Amino acid sequence: MEGMTADLWAMVRDYRDLIEVFVLVFLTLLASWIASHILNRLERRFAATHNIYDDALIYAARQPLTWLILLLGLSHAAEIAGRDADVEIFELIPPLRALGVIVLVSVFAWRAVRFVEERVVTGEYGEKQVDATTATAIGKLLRLSILITAVITAAQTMGFSIAGLLAMGGVGGIAIGFAARDLLANFFGALMIYMDRPFAVGEWVRSPDRDIEGTVEEIGWRLTRIRTFDRRPLYVPNAIFTQIALENPGRMQNRRIFETVGVRYADIDALPNILADVRTMLREHDEIAQDRIQMVNFNGFGASSLDFMLYVFTKTTVWAEFHRIKEDVLFKVAAIIARHGGEIAFPTRTVHLESVADAAAPSDVGPSDEGRQI
Repeated sequence: MEGMTADLWAMVRDYRDLIEVFVLVFLTLLASWIASHILNRLERRFAATHNIYDDALIYAARQPLTWLILLLGLSHAAEIAGRDADVEIFELIPPLRALGVIVLVSVFAWRAVRFVEERVVTGEYGEKQVDATTATAIGKLLRLSILITAVITAAQTMGFSIAGLLAMGGVGGIAIGFAARDLLANFFGALMIYMDRPFAVGEWVRSPDRDIEGTVEEIGWRLTRIRTFDRRPLYVPNAIFTQIALENPGRMQNRRIFETVGVRYADIDALPNILADVRTMLREHDEIAQDRIQMVNFNGFGASSLDFMLYVFTKTTVWAEFHRIKEDVLFKVAAIIARHGGEIAFPTRTVHLESVADAAAPSDVGPSDEGRQI
């Protein structure tokens, strides 16, 4: 019996590394399964709180945590397996493990930022809805910060000198600045858009200086994508917006109805009553802004009409609604004119003809004719 026990211990010593690797791999897989199970339970519990930040934590940690456990466990198992092996590749395990940890932590932070960015815009969690442009700008800055921090930390972990990289970046930055000045101009143009906020995603913009008009779909670091009204995508470099005048009709307070209506000259006696009724109609119209100026005045003598001006503002700024209201107002104006026996004028020409008697006036008779009459 004692001999068998000694042989067993000898075999255990011979296969100690293999046993340790097996146990470590088993514990790693078990820990990964347990972590996944815990995250599922936490997700169900946090769903009841309806809080954006704990949901973001669970969402961001699910995949990186599983991979982190596998990375740590399997890398240590690989170290054990190569403990007695004189192979240089096993020396790369510690720095590669550290690099993997940096990557997974960065992925965790990146996913958390993306989760919050996408949901604060929709107001899905009952929080105050954040403007899409602001949320996108802050999200991009946070992700850029995560990326730069991860790169610098990874470079230092792999043995690169950060001071040397910064010095080289200072010298190369000048050359890069000259070579990529357009790219930098677009980048700072995007910063100006995010800071000044002349427009936001989803708004209608128009430039009188350039052939630019449509709805903003995306504001990137280099380009802004605008969807024109004929559904064509228009990609505008951000530097352009620092050089042009830009209109944002979506931020109008009201829309204006400015029309000139002409009636016949024969209706001049009815014109004062027509204007009075039009003014009354506009004051009683539910969709006309009563806190804005309203002008209905006889404006001039046209070539074939008596022209009066109609100048009011609608409450809505929606393009389709504005045209519906304008149509209603014009139909009511036409009805008022007809009710007073008038007509809307159209271009006419009156020809005055002289009679035959007028054409044969005595002053037109010459001396020879007078002699013959005698």
